[in-house]
Order: sequence, then structure tokens, then C-alpha cells
Amino acid sequence: MAPETKRNKAVVYAEPGSSKTSIQYLDIPIPGDGQILVKLYDTPEYHVIILEHDDVDLSNTVVDQETDQVGGHEGVGEVIGHGPGVTEPSIGTRVGIKWLAEKISGYYTPGTFQQYVTTSASYATPIPDGIDSSAAAPLLCAGLTVYSGLQKTGAKPGDWVVISGAGGGLGHLAVQYASRVMGLRVIAIDSSSKESLCKECGSEEFLDFMKHSDDELEEKIKKIANNGRGANAVLVVSAANKSYEQGLKFLKPQGTMVCIGMPEGTPVAIQSAYPARITSQQFRIIGSAIGNRREALEALEFAARGLVKCHYAIKKMEDLTQV
Repeated sequence: MAPETKRNKAVVYAEPGSSKTSIQYLDIPIPGDGQILVKLYDTPEYHVIILEHDDVDLSNTVVDQETDQVGGHEGVGEVIGHGPGVTEPSIGTRVGIKWLAEKISGYYTPGTFQQYVTTSASYATPIPDGIDSSAAAPLLCAGLTVYSGLQKTGAKPGDWVVISGAGGGLGHLAVQYASRVMGLRVIAIDSSSKESLCKECGSEEFLDFMKHSDDELEEKIKKIANNGRGANAVLVVSAANKSYEQGLKFLKPQGTMVCIGMPEGTPVAIQSAYPARITSQQFRIIGSAIGNRREALEALEFAARGLVKCHYAIKKMEDLTQV
């Protein structure tokens, strides 16, 4: 299936080290060996999809990003072309492009802020029926990331998990996967403005970090979870150093903290993470980045069944820098 136009509207980085972008019209890429050509949805009047909350990560913006690189690290569209030796996924299949598709989308290879994109045939994720393409796209990064992180906690149905940053873009999805999919009991931590969202998403308890000191948060969590022992797991999706400083204090012995949020600037020392405490309490500290292809399929399927709903907004490409 040949593209109906030779124009490929794209958002590119205009200045390395900043979030400034510009609109350009590029050639439609040609799929190489092992690749497919995907026409991304919302074309020709192309839009970008953002998470509604305040930890939005749109475009892998980093200081050494190349000028004129196409940003964007997730998207959904239709397969319209095959590279040499490729027959699957078939023409017309709806697929998703993830942050990691052999190379990092939007960084080492042109990303999804364009109308047409090539990607690895083996890494493209089939999108199940029952979920809108716009709702599916954020799950290929944010949803997959928190779903994989929750799997790494080792928590079982009925266990308590603290989610720090629970009302944000990643957090509101983490609360849903934890409570509605995994059967976990969620203690959400965020500011008071996020309380209704967190409870709507399935949190059993909510604590406003702005109203309580670290010691008070620790006391309240341990009063709630496991008869004073603390939570089975802590999932940090906040990009605040403070969340890591607090995290280990909320755990019960042999509990697990999963690190997802990426604080900016120079990290501060986590005073609660001294070796004697970690060894005596037998804590596990695990880093988690994105997830694997099986987890991506699972995360999408749960959303297609209506168990998880992403809160998102659709904006014009021209508005991306302001967003």
C-alpha cells in the first residue's frame, strides 16, 4: 500500500539542550531489512497525545539530542509497507511503536512525532481490539513501565504497595494496574489535588505528602499496612529525590522498593539507605526501565478489557513546544 502523499509532517528538535521544536516536511522513510512502514494515526491533521498530569515526558529531551531529530517515543498506526524479507505484521495491521524498538525511538532513530515512521517488524506491538489508538499509545511507554515495575515487586494479591507520585501520568496508571489487575492494596502518595483521581483509579488509602513530615508518613503507612510492619512494596514513579529518601522507611522487613522515577540534576544521598539498615531489614532495591514485549501485550490487553484507563489529552503538533 503506497502512501497517498509524498509529504511527511514531522516535529523535530530545533535546539539541542532545550525543548524547542519546529515543524518540517520530510520525505516518507523507506523500510529497510527487517522493518515495516507505519502510517501513524491522526493524520493528515496530525496531533500528539500527552498524559494529562504533571509528570509528562513527551520527547526524550536531553542535552546532547541531535538537531533535526524527530522526537516522540511511542505511537500507534497502521502497517502500510514492508522492507525486504518482511511479511508480518501484515499490511493493514494496527501496531504500536515503543520507546525501545531495537534502538531508542526519538533519540537514536527518528521517533513518532511524524505521520510516517519505519520501525522493527519484530518489535512492533499488535494493538488489541477494544482500545482506542489514542488511549493505547501512552500505554506503550508509561503503562508498560509501571506494569513491569509492579511485576518486579513480587507482591501478591492482598499485599500493600505504596505508590509515590500516584496522581501523575505514570502514577495513575500504576494505581490501576496494582489495584484492578494485580489485586494489590494501594496507598497513594501525592498532593491533595490528586486525591480524587487516585481514589477513582483504585487506591485504598491516600496520603498528602505536603501535609505530613517524613516521620508522620512512615507512622501512618505502618499503621495501615501489615499491623504496623509497613508495606510489602514501594513503587517510586515520582521524579523527586525526596521520594527515594522516604521510600525505604515505608517498607516492612524483606520489602521491595522499585525505582522508576528519574530525578533531574545531581542526585542527593539517600540517608535512609545505609547498609546496616538494608542488610538487617533485608530490603530489595530494584531499578526498572520500560518492560519486555510480553509485558507490553499484557498491559494493552488489560486496558482493552476496560480494567485500565489512561487519562490523556490530544494537542496539535504546532503546540508541542508550549506543551
